[in-house]
Amino acid sequence: MIYRNIATWGFLSALLVSVVSNEGLAQGRQNPKFLPYSEVGFGAGTSTYFGDLAGYSRPLKSLFTLPRWNLGLMYTRHFTPQLSARASFTWARIAGDDYTYGKSDPVKYAPLYVRNLQFRNDLKEFALIGMYDFIPGGRTPRNRPKVAPYFLLGVALVAHNPMGLTGRDNPDAGQQWVALQPLGTEGQGQPGYAKPYSLVTVSVPVGLGVRYALSESFNLAAEVRLTPTFSDYLDDVGGPYPNPNDLATPLAKAFSDRTLERLATRSGEDRQAGIDKIIATGQNPADIRARGGGGRIPIKDSYLLTSFQIHYIIPAKIRCP
Repeated sequence: MIYRNIATWGFLSALLVSVVSNEGLAQGRQNPKFLPYSEVGFGAGTSTYFGDLAGYSRPLKSLFTLPRWNLGLMYTRHFTPQLSARASFTWARIAGDDYTYGKSDPVKYAPLYVRNLQFRNDLKEFALIGMYDFIPGGRTPRNRPKVAPYFLLGVALVAHNPMGLTGRDNPDAGQQWVALQPLGTEGQGQPGYAKPYSLVTVSVPVGLGVRYALSESFNLAAEVRLTPTFSDYLDDVGGPYPNPNDLATPLAKAFSDRTLERLATRSGEDRQAGIDKIIATGQNPADIRARGGGGRIPIKDSYLLTSFQIHYIIPAKIRCP
């Protein structure tokens, strides 16, 4: 699976570079006075996860429930007045928590409130992105527009490792972050179950941004991009509950099914009042047994990044006439 993801990323990267380079050369022949240039940059912003613990059907709630952070380094090459390509490395943390998502209305969000799963995941993303400026630049960076909105589309290779926080029901044990993939919380790796999911996946960043010329040598930029992935396990949740007797360790059982934990993992708040509200509607929490894969929108896990960036334009070498 890892090699397939790397091969897919390599193919899509080569295709993207080929398209941008060929189009850039074509535009360069039409506009021979343009001088290609490069810039390096740093960015920081927020990260939001979409998946089984934060559904696509309620995008605004998912967007603002549990945002986290991202940091990025990037190198951009401007080939033409409107086309450029960027290589970037981004470290982004995403998180999800059924209790945090559902506590405002336990009845409305009963499947999540009862399920009570939680995770965080640090993503390490290497991306190749093509960028199209809606306003053409001038011959040199000095002649670039003051404000330039742009569209971006690319391909990325993402390494990830979902972690779960141990519960609070045993106050003497203390809480620890535990890697979830090796546990096989849905029976992965056991006879009759799927293989363990890969900790490397491919994603497709797509978004919009705006660039502001701060000075002759510096740009400021702000962008937002949605990044769908080929993985359904950024959150360690993708399928039904396994038979608990098939799981390898007590820790795997504990992280597989957290419905009976009375205290919320992150906050320590008592969940019982919300469970009582669900029971009062005639529902039996024991009958609410959907772990993952129950979304109406057939899209795998994704993340949304906002980024505020500063870029330094690398001075071009002076060409002798």
